[in-house]
Amino acid sequence: MKKGFTMKNTSYDFTNLIDRHNTSCVKWDFFDDDLPMWVADMDFRVAPAIQKAIQKRAAHPVYGYTIVPDELFEAYINWWDCRYEFKMSKEDMIYSIGVMPSIASMIRCLTDVGDEILIQSPVYHVFFYFIQDNNRKVLENELIYENGAYRIDFDDLDEKLSRVKMMILCNPQNPVGKIWSKDDLARIGELCKKHDVILISDEIHCDLTDPGVKYNPFETSSDYDKVITCLSPSKSFNIAGFQSSVVHTKNTELLEKIRTQMHVDNSDACNVFAATAVIAAYNHSEDWLEELKEVLYENRCTVDNFLKEELPIVKLVPGDATYLLWLDCSALNVHSKILGEFLRTNQGLFLSPGHEFGEIGKDFMRMNIACPNELLMDGLRRLKAGVITLKNFNNGL
Repeated sequence: MKKGFTMKNTSYDFTNLIDRHNTSCVKWDFFDDDLPMWVADMDFRVAPAIQKAIQKRAAHPVYGYTIVPDELFEAYINWWDCRYEFKMSKEDMIYSIGVMPSIASMIRCLTDVGDEILIQSPVYHVFFYFIQDNNRKVLENELIYENGAYRIDFDDLDEKLSRVKMMILCNPQNPVGKIWSKDDLARIGELCKKHDVILISDEIHCDLTDPGVKYNPFETSSDYDKVITCLSPSKSFNIAGFQSSVVHTKNTELLEKIRTQMHVDNSDACNVFAATAVIAAYNHSEDWLEELKEVLYENRCTVDNFLKEELPIVKLVPGDATYLLWLDCSALNVHSKILGEFLRTNQGLFLSPGHEFGEIGKDFMRMNIACPNELLMDGLRRLKAGVITLKNFNNGL
């Protein structure tokens, strides 16, 4: 991590604070916390091209039922081809209101009640909920944490894939911020093929890498044919509220099953603003995204330097993607649930407790750094004050 990282001159506004209170905002209105740094959306102003396109569409006085235009699929196809050499066609894609609704539909149509579904913990906590809420069982292939970094336990993965019909992969990995290598992805594909397991690859955080770093799409890293990729601009461009994503697979049998289920679930409809936002994002907002990545990297460096200099008992797990940082709090000897509750009560700081991402994460906290520097520094100071208060309290017992 560069201690003296200097960001290039900016063209967009990533510094001014935007008051999101009283906008029915999940992050700022749902809970009564002073500083929420948990849910995965950004406190930055959206790319100007997106706001302009939405305002233009809003100026039309009718907001009726909306079809998904070809331009939306073309925007996806061009984006992934140009940036990642991931070639898709419209015939292999299904529009969806979101990645998680898509995964829920796939769980229902491609597995049976009581089946085990494999995930690699620590991982996005909603994976657990959606598997269990659909009356399936979670099977965890726990990542190995060694020398401050994570890697896949392939022996355990091989054994456990023999017991399941489906695996859900997170690439880049949320919350640890790791981009899986082409070799890792190819090996996962080989093991899924060996055990005839359907692989769902959630790649929603793919664009949010460190500057100059690219993620590896699963479908360009493996020739396995029972793979379904979930893609969306919602994290990259902070437009999750428009509820838009696509599912991609070249397996026509799986595609038709998914299409039927998503229609039954009514998760394949497009709201009146969604396509407009997506097209403006992919076709006209790439410069904004590249500048955002510089800002997020600067924020990552800020956190790393602050912890090393001001709070060395907490360590940043190195990552190269997402704006979600994974903090190693194991030296505190406090379960993440207790630590999270203490920080909220004592400091008004809401971080995500690591145990929510699997019990293997009980010594960690997840921190959202997609915010102006002023908010980030406020959060870091609150974290330091809370940890010091907690240590003093425990030492007095």
